[in-house]
Amino acid sequence: MAVFVVVSSVFPCVLCGEDAFPNGSQMPPKKSATPKSSHIHAAGYGFPETTKGLLPWSWAEQRLKKSHNYWITTVKPDVSPHTMVVWGLWQDGRFLFSTGSKSRKARNLAQNPKCIVCTEHADEAVIIEGVAEIADVAARKKFLPPYERKYKWDMSKMKDDILSMKEPVFAVRPRVAFALWEEHFQERSTRWTFV
Repeated sequence: MAVFVVVSSVFPCVLCGEDAFPNGSQMPPKKSATPKSSHIHAAGYGFPETTKGLLPWSWAEQRLKKSHNYWITTVKPDVSPHTMVVWGLWQDGRFLFSTGSKSRKARNLAQNPKCIVCTEHADEAVIIEGVAEIADVAARKKFLPPYERKYKWDMSKMKDDILSMKEPVFAVRPRVAFALWEEHFQERSTRWTFV
């Protein structure tokens, strides 16, 4: 199964066509306790219209936590998409990752914070559409130790720049999320909205 994502300046939802940020909103609402689930709305795919077979949000969070590599798609100033692989953590209902302040993705997010984050395994894909914000110092302090453990990567040379806010750590807050499980694609594909 292949998933193709097209990002536009309006940023419609990739699997239902609705505006991902209605009423011109730049930021999704703050994290809700449990997102609202439904089947994916995709004409012609034959997804069930009932709520039977929906995956629990914990299924998606498990994969968001376990993924080693993540795909992030940002929007360039000319509104063309830019996709890159990043390391990161799913923490406190957001996806956190660090990058150099001069990187293409950091410059893109400074102009347009809307982005898409995907886990590494397409056969059990989790896709997050959301908005990246600069993580505060408390989130950065919480982020660094598990990040170092997960990637076996010494962050000591970057720690001061990260904690002093010289280098960005982004936190992507989901607005909508999708689970596409290849083995159970027709009956279990799930869409979550965060209200």
